[in-house]
Amino acid sequence: MPVLLTASSGRIKAARKLADRRFRKQTGHFLIEGPQLLSEAHGVPGAVREVFATPEAAERYAELRDASPVDWQLADPGAVASLSDTVTPTGVVASCTTEAVLRPFSDVLAGPASLVVVCADIRDPGNAGTIIRCADAVGADAVVFAGNSVDPLNAKAIRSTVGSLFHLPLCVEVGVPEAIAALKRRGLTVLGADGAGETSLFDADPLLTGPVAWVFGNEAWGLPDVVAAASDELIRIPILGAAESLNLATAASVCLYATIRARHAVSVDLDPRAAE
Repeated sequence: MPVLLTASSGRIKAARKLADRRFRKQTGHFLIEGPQLLSEAHGVPGAVREVFATPEAAERYAELRDASPVDWQLADPGAVASLSDTVTPTGVVASCTTEAVLRPFSDVLAGPASLVVVCADIRDPGNAGTIIRCADAVGADAVVFAGNSVDPLNAKAIRSTVGSLFHLPLCVEVGVPEAIAALKRRGLTVLGADGAGETSLFDADPLLTGPVAWVFGNEAWGLPDVVAAASDELIRIPILGAAESLNLATAASVCLYATIRARHAVSVDLDPRAAE
């Protein structure tokens, strides 16, 4: 039988520290858990550094193990569970490099960008991950976590992405006013999602067909006045029933899909074959 790493092993103890945002920033590493996330990470060269797995999980996911660019380190169930924050650990945890998913904001500005998502001071990791997943689904160019936003490499945020964090650039540590000003200079129309916005999303198609940056504010207080004032247009999602508002991630999903629907409608008008 191979010697298994334990919860007191140096490599496990070092990996466990990655639950702390400061340590993630210091080392340039973060943790992912489960076969789905690991499979997505394999699609990014150099993303995976170490994989820790129980013997049972190593056999259960043998195909994934054999395709891995790094050797799997076998550890006892307690050691692997100490790296997890889930109720039912999968038995597979990997350490990845942050540079595989985080990009400088300047890189986003330098490349072709027609749809950028800006999260301004959002705090809930579940919302953060769901927004990343939706941005990936609609083909957005990047998601920017500006101001005092939650770390998108938080364990709950990562789980909520279901692997989408490996599919598009994420930017952090960008000031909200600076991000808006830079995106405007880049030629994007900045649209603030705001329940008090003068323009209804139902009437926003002319704005959505060009390059846009959507700005979504904090779950509790929305867009700060200074951010609202800096936006080119404030867009509200019509509420037809008695609901007070929509969940942030839901609102972001509605706005992003409205954007690609408007663009699809234009492409069909220009080329009827696009509808086929």
